[in-house]
Amino acid sequence: MTKTIGLHPVENVAGPKTIYQRTSETKPYVSRYKRPDTVSHSSWNWELISDQPLDQWLPDLEEIKTTYPDRMLIASIMAGAGNEEEMENWRRLARAVVNAGCDAIELNMSCPHMDRKDMGAHIANDEDIIRSILQAVTEVVSVPIWVKLTPSASSLVDGARAAYAAGASSISLCNTFPSLPLMDPETLKFEVEVDGLVTSGGLGGLAILHQALQRVSDVSRAFPDKSISGIGGIKGFREAFNFIAHGAGNLQVCTAAMEEKGSGGVGVNLIQELTSDLGEYLERKGYSSIEEFRGVARERIVEHSRIRRKSEAYNGGYAQPA
Repeated sequence: MTKTIGLHPVENVAGPKTIYQRTSETKPYVSRYKRPDTVSHSSWNWELISDQPLDQWLPDLEEIKTTYPDRMLIASIMAGAGNEEEMENWRRLARAVVNAGCDAIELNMSCPHMDRKDMGAHIANDEDIIRSILQAVTEVVSVPIWVKLTPSASSLVDGARAAYAAGASSISLCNTFPSLPLMDPETLKFEVEVDGLVTSGGLGGLAILHQALQRVSDVSRAFPDKSISGIGGIKGFREAFNFIAHGAGNLQVCTAAMEEKGSGGVGVNLIQELTSDLGEYLERKGYSSIEEFRGVARERIVEHSRIRRKSEAYNGGYAQPA
């Protein structure tokens, strides 16, 4: 999966773009500052999509696919909405990356920090826009299309319904959550800022794991026969297992792979660890694939009223009739 590729001008902030936050038992505050005996808590970033232009990406994509022809190559792309010019930008991006060898495309409708109001998370609540973008892309390419929706939408299931109905092969959940970095109480400085100023960024890593699982569960229970790509806080097999148990059939890892130490190692070592642990689990449980336990948690997620109470007389908080 590539970093999101676009056609609009992109220039990142004049300072740190991503930080990794840690905490500990003895000093249980969250901070980016390294301290002894701390563990990973989260990542925070206000980095935009790729500032590398499309023409620079294309030879890289071709080289990757030529070198690894039997592996999946997926491009993340993003353009705007609301007019035919932006729809043509989606088409141009889709054609270009598929012609370069990409096997699937992820449509980024979830970036939590965009100045433009016709891009990223700003548009993921609009079902008409979701449908129009999918129509534009599916007109020009025939590869599987994934739609990355914002986890912050109250209408997430409705957005997923619109995307699936318009031809999406999968929904990707969750992108980072809109958030702000911490301010130091002594210096009154944010732990990441430019000229003393900060704006909304995205929180990722272990801190969003449980929220991400909730979003995956919501969509998976509404559409149990549809595909989901799970994202958010995967650092080892236990987190990966939970995404699969809630219905995800594909997983994405970012924060843990980018951190200095990751989970026993950076980047490729983390992936090797995940695949090895998964293989060991499948063998130990006698499973032939993840499909044998994918979605196993679905039927056990119920309405609050279905959880047993201490008293059988409880009726959901309503007053008993006189």
